[in-house]
Formats: sequence, C-alpha cells, structure tokens
Amino acid sequence: MKKLGLIGYPLGHSFSKKYYLEKFEKERIEHIDYDLYPIERITDFPPIFSNKDFYGVNVTIPYKIEVMDYLDELSEEAEAIQAVNCIRIRHLPDGRPHLKGYNTDAYGFEASLKPLLVPHDKKALILGNGGAAKAVTYALDQLGITYKLVSRTKQIDNYTYDELDASILADYTLIINCSPVGTFPNIAEFPRLPYEYINDRHLLYDLIYNPEETTFLKKGKEKGARTKNGYEMLLLQAEKNWEIWNSESFSI
Repeated sequence: MKKLGLIGYPLGHSFSKKYYLEKFEKERIEHIDYDLYPIERITDFPPIFSNKDFYGVNVTIPYKIEVMDYLDELSEEAEAIQAVNCIRIRHLPDGRPHLKGYNTDAYGFEASLKPLLVPHDKKALILGNGGAAKAVTYALDQLGITYKLVSRTKQIDNYTYDELDASILADYTLIINCSPVGTFPNIAEFPRLPYEYINDRHLLYDLIYNPEETTFLKKGKEKGARTKNGYEMLLLQAEKNWEIWNSESFSI
C-alpha cells in the first residue's frame, strides 16, 4: 500500500484527507492511502519519510519553512518562496530517501486569480506577512502585479492598517487576505480596512475557505466589489500535488 499524508500540528479537520480519499474512491484508484500525521516537533518527520511506502506528503502550519532542512532539492518556486507545502519522496536503489520540495500554493493562487483580473488590476494590497503571503507575492510577480504588504506594525516598505486611506485604496484595486482573520470559528472577525472606500473597481480575494463567505468578502460585496474565496485555490493545488507525486520524471 502506497502512502501519502499531511504533516503539521495540530491537525483538525483536513480538506486534504477528505479530498484525496474521495478522489481515490471516485476514480477507482487503489492501493494508495492518505492520512494525517500530526507531529509535535519537526524532528518527528524522518520516521515518516524513511518508510518506503511513502512517496509524498503535504506540509502545513507550522512546518512549511522548518521542513526545508530535511529536503535534498527544491523546485524553482519553492526556492524563491522559501516555503514548502508539497514533498515528493523517491527511494533510491541503496534505500536512501530523496526528498524534493514544492510550493503548489503559489500555483493554486495564480491559476484561480488570473481569470478574475481586469486591466486596471495592476496593484495589490496583501493583508498579512506570513508563509501564505510569500506564495502570493511570488504569484503576483509572475503576473506582473505590484504589491504592498499590510500589517499591524510598521516595517520597511509596507503599510499599516491605520495608514490605509481613500487614495491608497483607489490605487490598489486588488486586496488579498493572507491572514487567518475571519477563519471558522471566529467568523465575525475581519481585517480592519476602511471599507467605505471599497467600490466596484475592487477585487477582494480571501485565502480562507471556511466559512465560504468571510465577513471580509461580505463587506466587500456590499460595496460592489468582486469577491473570491480560497476554495478553488485548494482544489488546484491539490491536483498539482497529485501530478507532482505521480510524475515519472526523476533525476538527482
């Protein structure tokens, strides 16, 4: 039985496990299992990838950066982003595992965003500065969209929420929430933007998919903005993971 799985901690309800198990059943894919592997420390990872039944894992919070210490190789986008959410495992003839890290979050975000863009969407505000924001900035670079990070504290070359005003929001029509603010069960929370300056020229994208419509998106929609949640991004990156794990190409 081949094994796939998700590492992180803690692991509650998992989109990935449900998605892949349903995929296996629907497409009649046999002899492969996908399960959750909550590890309290990244040092608990080696026994998983050393198991010859494993040929791929997903990585979530808090290990997307730490896990890179265990990898033999990084894809181009993972190298640029410096965060990994997908690992392909190949066991060499001498038994040693070879691990290559990828970042499919960037692919999922870019592919889901691109069809929504209109000519005036040339500048983006990115809410939050964690690992998810790194994948988003990489994708925006690929699309030729300039951006500014927005966070609670002032840093070099970013905005704080208090600095946002009518002129800034008129200039930045794409607003992307990369923070966890508004995630279930805290669905009443939302990024503290001056929503009175949002209008039908704006596109609000929330990486959150639970709830389906966050308060951030709801408030944008009330002002006429285009809105998008993170569910399609998840679907696209999940399929990209599957493609990577099952790719025949392999060289070291």
